[in-house]
Amino acid sequence: MTRRLSVDEAMGLLEGELGSGQRSLDDLVAKYLWLAFLRFGRRSFDILDTPDADGLLFQYGNYAFDGPPAFTLDLTRQFAISDGYGDHDHYVQVHCELRYGLAPSLEALGSFDSWFFHAAEDDFEEWAQGLTERAAWATIHRLKPTELRVYQERV
Repeated sequence: MTRRLSVDEAMGLLEGELGSGQRSLDDLVAKYLWLAFLRFGRRSFDILDTPDADGLLFQYGNYAFDGPPAFTLDLTRQFAISDGYGDHDHYVQVHCELRYGLAPSLEALGSFDSWFFHAAEDDFEEWAQGLTERAAWATIHRLKPTELRVYQERV
């Protein structure tokens, strides 16, 4: 039986999948990060037994969350965290963001998001394949990111 991982290990596991510090920004491509995120998304964590306890978010668009506007590809894993009584307390999100300049080809993509929850009846591999086949990848793959951010936050 495979050990279920602690949510406290999530950030380190994502960084390990991404090979943080082993690649220069010039060597990063969205496809490489997407495949690393999918490996991370297949890992099992010790989480609450609720439908929204373990979700993955794929989103992109032109955002200005904490700086100047930039096209951002954000790959997020979200975990529901309970309080001492077993009730929902908050979420922990582990993000991998690739930021790009505001190229017209990226701006033309608009924004998009798609959630996957492990407790749902959907199939993870089908969700991932559907996203991999999106036409937006052709545009994103041609460009080099200006920034990579890997971080964790409580929401």
